[in-house]
Amino acid sequence: MKKLLILKAGSTFPSIKKEYGDFEDFITRQLEIDSTDVIVNNAVIGEPLPSFNSISGIIITGSHSMVSDREEWSENLAEWLKKLSGTNIPTLGICYGHQLLAHAFGGSVDYHPGGKEFGLVDINLTGSGKEDKLLSVLGNNFTGYAAHSQSVLKLPADAVLLAENDFEKHHAFSIGENIWGVQFHPEFNAGITRMYINELKDELLKENINPLQLINSITDSPTGKLLLKRFYELAQKA
Repeated sequence: MKKLLILKAGSTFPSIKKEYGDFEDFITRQLEIDSTDVIVNNAVIGEPLPSFNSISGIIITGSHSMVSDREEWSENLAEWLKKLSGTNIPTLGICYGHQLLAHAFGGSVDYHPGGKEFGLVDINLTGSGKEDKLLSVLGNNFTGYAAHSQSVLKLPADAVLLAENDFEKHHAFSIGENIWGVQFHPEFNAGITRMYINELKDELLKENINPLQLINSITDSPTGKLLLKRFYELAQKA
């Protein structure tokens, strides 16, 4: 039986890992599936990638690395991801994964000129997003957890913009019928988001962002579970 492949692009902070596990655990918890139902590949250390024939879908995690640093493991993964355009394997990039997909397919990624986007943010679907088989499950307007410094500054030429807000113009995009990127974090919950804000409070203060105020504004959001479950459904059908 084919399994979901989680491409691990890094690890979370030790304090968060102790409480919630690592990125792959965030995902399986939202999906409400067992860890035995997925293949976890640590892309950072260059673990051999499985055959496309053995996987039902791919999720690329977030990372504390930056796509613009062009680390060797990241560039190697980008080259591998280019091959997905010739398959029908549903693929979802989250935050770093979203940016890496954009980079792989000809877009540009760098630090957002407006600084960091953190917390629970309002996001709007575009006209294309409202018709998209993945993103449309979220409704025209939804909330998502954000935690990023870099962004997709320019989409690949053949990408379709699916979601945006006033700060982040490229919150979600698709390429073809089977590749999606989302800047927000569907694998996060309120507790994880609060802990990220606390871990990065000094950096946020430098940008005149009040961490305590931000932490107190975080509430539960159903978006992540809805999105990931819909993606898993599409992967099972592919």
